[in-house]
Amino acid sequence: MLEQGIHLISTDEMTGIQALERLFPNKRIKPKQVEKIEFEYERHGTLSLIANWDVARGKVVSPSIGPTRTEQDFSEHI
Repeated sequence: MLEQGIHLISTDEMTGIQALERLFPNKRIKPKQVEKIEFEYERHGTLSLIANWDVARGKVVSPSIGPTRTEQDFSEHI
């Protein structure tokens, strides 16, 4: 597509992404043992992501992250 001069952008949104934080750090790895990851977490609400995907280059372009996803948020992003 780049060789043909086509610039294609795909826009998508993900709403309700949970912002989580682990309560305790992971335990250190000992020889011949599997890493132990803490399963308890604290919730910090949700976020919304609106992102543009540059199809030809395979990269995310100018993502917007915010607490809401309204029509105004989307139009400001575009």
